[in-house]
Amino acid sequence: MNFRITLGLGLLILSGVWNQSHGQQLREAFRKVEQAVVIVRTAQKELAPFPQERMVSLNGLGSGVLVSSDGKVLTAAHLVQAADAIVVEFADGTVIPAHVVGTTVSADVALLHLERPPLNLAPATLADSDRVAVGDEIFVVGAPYGLSHTLTAGHISGRYTVNRGVENTIVEFLQTDAAVNRGNSGSPLFSLDGEVIGIVSKIMSTSGGSEGLAFAASSNTTRRLLLEQKPFWSGIEGLLVDGNLAKALNLPQPAGVLVQRVAEGSIAWRWGIHAGTQRANVEGQELVLGGDIILGVNDVPVEEGGGSCGDIYASIIKLRPGDNLVIKVFRQGQIVKLSIPVAP
Repeated sequence: MNFRITLGLGLLILSGVWNQSHGQQLREAFRKVEQAVVIVRTAQKELAPFPQERMVSLNGLGSGVLVSSDGKVLTAAHLVQAADAIVVEFADGTVIPAHVVGTTVSADVALLHLERPPLNLAPATLADSDRVAVGDEIFVVGAPYGLSHTLTAGHISGRYTVNRGVENTIVEFLQTDAAVNRGNSGSPLFSLDGEVIGIVSKIMSTSGGSEGLAFAASSNTTRRLLLEQKPFWSGIEGLLVDGNLAKALNLPQPAGVLVQRVAEGSIAWRWGIHAGTQRANVEGQELVLGGDIILGVNDVPVEEGGGSCGDIYASIIKLRPGDNLVIKVFRQGQIVKLSIPVAP
């Protein structure tokens, strides 16, 4: 046997051994975390598409991960921001109702709390995402199209930081080429050690399916915004209106937040914030009109481009139990001030 054949056989053997070892590592990591990964199911009332314009009940589906033994679950903010009801389903079929504790729309992450803690389930561990590097192998476990506990593997393709202005908070996203589809929103992104390094946020796709371009809020961003400071959930799904659109809606100031939906049981719902009641096309943009337009919170006005959102968020999380949260809205041509005490 000549040298080339010997070398080729040696490389094939080494490759086979490496692939077997790598596959075993992935299997062991999956077994370690699969019980902590959950399906998140939501229900919310929403205005039906034109021309019916009646309220219908819509169901949403995504993924999440248990991160504490007392029932804390991380998922995607866009999945639960305006949800009226939420249940979390575990791998053994156990279903537990949950409520939103806090959301951070800028990073698209949310913290849920289960009505009762799951029994004998080990929560997943949040890793230090600063140690993650482009090229690292990772895997995602979630429920694409409702297929629970589906594993996809890939690499970290990139990492990006954005200053979102919330107390100068830096929001970091990890890009991955692992297959991510609808239903994967909120899925945990794991290192090969079985630690959470990110929460899947969104995919960039023209087809609606996986095209190898998905993003996850890093675990350190999630920890900072939802676990290391007081979280907040407004329950409002809104749209910033400024410029010509603000003028078309006759706003008394250059910008506001047009309320589209309000989740039952949220602080906005207790405030008495009005959601939209009719669909319309204004300045070429489809909107749900008839709801309140938020002009400011705690004497901080909404500014064009959303530049004051960070100041508004900062003013909210600094409130202590018993303090009043004051919101100014534009309602049916009138400016109305609403006030509600912050709950303990």
